[in-house]
Amino acid sequence: MSGNRARGTTQPAEANRNTRRMSNPSDISPTPCGQTGDQTLRNHSIYTQLMETVLSFMKLMTGDQQQDPALEEQKHSQAIREQEALLGHLMIQTVKHLQSGATGGHKFQLPCPSMHSRDNVRGGQQAQSSRKTCRDTFISSDLSSRGLDISSLYHSSFQDYNTYQGNKYDKKNNTLGFINLGTSENKLCIDLLTERLRRSDMNYVDDNLLQYPDWRGQPFLRKEVAQFLTTYCKAPAHLDPENVVVLNGCSSVLSSLAMVLCDPGEAFLVPTPFSSGFIFSACLYAKVELLPVHLDSWVAGANTSPFQLSVGKLEQVLFEAKMEGKKVRGLLLTNPQNPLGDVYSRDSLMDYLEFAKRYHLHVIIDEIYMLSVFDEAITFHSVLSIESLPDPSKTHVIWGTSKDFGISGLCFGALYTFNKAVASAVSSFGSLHSISSIAQYKLRQLLQDREWLDSTYLPINHFRLRTAHKYITNELKALNVPFLNRGSGLFVWINLRKYLHPRTFEEELLLHRHFLDKKLILSPGKSFMCKDPGWFRLVFADNHLLLRSAMHRFHQVLLEQERNWTRRQLEDAIEEDLLTSNTAAATRPHSSNLKG
Repeated sequence: MSGNRARGTTQPAEANRNTRRMSNPSDISPTPCGQTGDQTLRNHSIYTQLMETVLSFMKLMTGDQQQDPALEEQKHSQAIREQEALLGHLMIQTVKHLQSGATGGHKFQLPCPSMHSRDNVRGGQQAQSSRKTCRDTFISSDLSSRGLDISSLYHSSFQDYNTYQGNKYDKKNNTLGFINLGTSENKLCIDLLTERLRRSDMNYVDDNLLQYPDWRGQPFLRKEVAQFLTTYCKAPAHLDPENVVVLNGCSSVLSSLAMVLCDPGEAFLVPTPFSSGFIFSACLYAKVELLPVHLDSWVAGANTSPFQLSVGKLEQVLFEAKMEGKKVRGLLLTNPQNPLGDVYSRDSLMDYLEFAKRYHLHVIIDEIYMLSVFDEAITFHSVLSIESLPDPSKTHVIWGTSKDFGISGLCFGALYTFNKAVASAVSSFGSLHSISSIAQYKLRQLLQDREWLDSTYLPINHFRLRTAHKYITNELKALNVPFLNRGSGLFVWINLRKYLHPRTFEEELLLHRHFLDKKLILSPGKSFMCKDPGWFRLVFADNHLLLRSAMHRFHQVLLEQERNWTRRQLEDAIEEDLLTSNTAAATRPHSSNLKG
């Protein structure tokens, strides 16, 4: 990519190759906590790589001006941003190394993948944010090693999202702000929810709501959640409120489950690509390793569709983990799947549950998108709808209102487990992660209003999801961008690998940064642990005018990528011609040596 070439150098091709070697994303991209294979900085010690990066960065900053600096500005800026991002990661690791008193054989762990387009932000305000992160980490000398890990994980997870929070797009007041199609939020029915939450039945306060709540959640809310799940999950029998635990979000539920089901260093199997939020949740408290079960992005052999999960793949990863001495405690699934949008059939669910029972594994199923299946031809099957679960005591379901209702600000997540001991242990985290009792009351009122849900909210929400999905997919088709055409969730999984030259995670990272330069946030596939570079998640559950602006920026980036690639090919061809000419001139006999 021509944007990688530094100005002020007499050997652009070699400088480009050196830059690529130092910042290969397989070396610097985040990986799940607990893993070791991709967490070391390969081929270089931390100090060697840090010095090389500093020298390269200084060379870029002090390079000679070209006669036409404006022509080279974009390429030069992109090369600086690339080195800046790598430098930030290495500086953080150096601090951790010095504080731990590690010796030369120490392996350096990189931050876990992020939740909301989470590579270091670039350029102007973004570069300043990146430098601020490194500065904050350096002055935190009082943090423990665990504290440094958490701080590094937080900054790598939310840096772009925090930048977006300070500079949001607004159709009236800030049309040049960031458009966030990376965070999975449903903003299509804010009008409906606002109207419903303002009704008089929501405005209630009594003495009990102002006191400490039951850590499991208020009894009136747990009762309503059990009835709600019985109805919408089509449970064969009434679900028990005593099996419900309510916390402040599904991430809190998952973190708590990981704590009570696993000891540090133990593992869950997780099919990839998977929600990058799982990384943060599993690492923050429990230090649970997520073992990726990589799914193929192409149709071949036994695969009848892209990213198809099979029991054979689960067994293969489980066997490899056991051979490495790792203890696997469970299987973590999302249905409907994030970021793919796939909905598991009942037969597939039973296969996965039988597999887990066979190997004595817990199954955690996140069904947070269960009411966001907007294609009427698709039937969603909740685990709670299965009459005879293979192992009920090891089956745990997570659901919340953040996605289906678009009220992530209320921070509500619920666990339903048939295991009383697990419910009791998880409920202890209510002392840290409980919800305001007043918010719990409003949630109860919302969930019990079945007439409004069935006649107003759900039909309109599904219609708006279908409409937004149709608009985005039509735009993608017009741009010849391949995507998975699914009928659930709030997002589309798109394939931009043809814009990567070469097709590496380094180029995926650069493309992600190119989108950020246009104030557009998407989520790159690497953050979902996708094994093939070039995939991105694009969230479409937003208003039409914002989506139009977003797709305009999206198209601009793709056009610039194509122009950069064409220019790079031309530059490489010219370099090759010059090299050939110089070689031929050097080997041609000099005229002074030609005698008689």
